[in-house]
Amino acid sequence: MQKLLIVEDDQSVRTTMVTCLELEGYAVEAVSSTREALDRLEKQSYPIVISDIYLDERTGLDVMRTARRTNPDCLVILMTGRGSMETVMAATEGGAFEYLAKPFEMAQMVDTIRRAEKSLGEPDNDEAAAIDDLPDTEMIGSSPRMIDIYKTLSKVAPTDATVLIEGETGTGKELIARMIHANSKRAQQPFVPVDCGAIAPSLLESELFGTLKGAYTGADRDRMGVFEAGNNGTVFLDEIGDIDLGFQLKLLRFLQEREIRPLGSSRAKKVDVRVIAATNKDVQKLVDEGKFREDLWYRLNVVRLTVPPLCERASDIPLLVHYFLKRYNERYKLDTKLTDSGLKAMEEYSWPGNIRQLQHMMERLTILAPGGRIDDAAVRQSIDQMDSRDHASDSLADTEAEQIRRVMAATNGNKSRAAKVLGIERKTLYRKLERMGL
Repeated sequence: MQKLLIVEDDQSVRTTMVTCLELEGYAVEAVSSTREALDRLEKQSYPIVISDIYLDERTGLDVMRTARRTNPDCLVILMTGRGSMETVMAATEGGAFEYLAKPFEMAQMVDTIRRAEKSLGEPDNDEAAAIDDLPDTEMIGSSPRMIDIYKTLSKVAPTDATVLIEGETGTGKELIARMIHANSKRAQQPFVPVDCGAIAPSLLESELFGTLKGAYTGADRDRMGVFEAGNNGTVFLDEIGDIDLGFQLKLLRFLQEREIRPLGSSRAKKVDVRVIAATNKDVQKLVDEGKFREDLWYRLNVVRLTVPPLCERASDIPLLVHYFLKRYNERYKLDTKLTDSGLKAMEEYSWPGNIRQLQHMMERLTILAPGGRIDDAAVRQSIDQMDSRDHASDSLADTEAEQIRRVMAATNGNKSRAAKVLGIERKTLYRKLERMGL
C-alpha cells in the first residue's frame, strides 16, 4: 500500500477520509492548510497526493504543482465542492490524475486511488515502448494481409486500371484509393472522392456528369460534374453498391466510352479519369439478386482489393495506436502516455468500427485520459461509453424504421403521401426505404 498525503481544511471530511483509508490499509498523513502541505512536500516525496482545491490564501493547484515538481511521478487527485471551468482546466493542464466533485462516496475515492496505484506500481502499467520511424499516414501495418495489399498496390498504382476496393466501413478504403493515386502518374492531378450512398438517386447523374443552366427547375447556372472536375486525375466512387439500378447503365457507358453528357446538353465530352470504386457490400451477392448489373460489376472489377477488418490484423494495432497518439499529442500540445495495460486492452478489443473507431478513441483518450496516462481502465471506460452510444443509435434507428413501416402501411404504400406524413422529402424516404430493404 502507498503512503498518501491528504490536504483538506474541513475537519470532518479530513477525519472521515483518514479513517476510511486507514481501514483500507493505507498509511495516511493529513494536513489542513497549503502551508503545511508545501512544507511536507519539500521534505518528503509522496506517490499520491489528495487535495481540496479551495483551501486558504493558496489553493490545491499550488499543492499539485509543488508535488509534481518535487516528484514528477506523483499522481495528484483534486477535489472540490465549488469547481469551475477554469479550475478544471487548470487541474487538467497541470497533470492532475483525477478531479472529484464533492460530495463523493468514499468508495469512489478508494477506486480512484487504486487506479492511481495501478498506474504507479504494476509492471504491466509501465509505459508501452514507443515505436520509432512511424510513417506519415495511418495506412500502416505489417500483418501478412497488409503486406499482400502493398504488393498489389505497387503493381497496380502506376497503371490506369480500374480498381475495386472491398471492406467493412472504417477499414481505410479511401486511404488505399489515395495511396494508389499518390503513386500513379496522375499524382499531381485532382483526387475527387464521391460518397454515392449519400446522394439521392435523382441527383447522382447531375453530380457525376454535370448540368447546364436551364436543364431543370432551379438549374440557374452551369455546374461542372465530378468526372469533369477530376479530368486527368482520379475519381473515387465510394459505396458503389448503393448506386440505383437505373443509373448503373449510364455509369457503365461512361466507363466504356469515357464520355460525359451533362444534363441539358446534346453534346458529349471526352474526359480522362481513372476510376477507383469502393463498397462495404457483397456486390457479387447483389448481382446474384439482380440488384447490380453483372456487366458493370465486371467493368469495375478489373483489380479487386479486399481490406481486412481490424480484428483480423490485430498485430497492426500497436502501430496504429502509436501513430494516432503521436498525431494527437502534437495537435493538442499534450504529452499523454500509453501504458502496457492500455495497449493490451486495445489489442484484446474486437473493434467493430475498425480503424475509424480506433482513431476516434485515441483522440478522446489523448485528451481525456486521467493523469495523462492511457491505461486499461481508461480504455475500458471509453469502450463502454462508445457501446452505450451505439446502443442508443441502434434504438433510434429501430424507432424510425418502425414509424416508417406504420406510415407506409397506413398510406397503402403511397410514397408521396407517406413522405408528407413523415415530414421528409420523397428522395429522403426513398433512401431510407432502400436501406431498410423495403
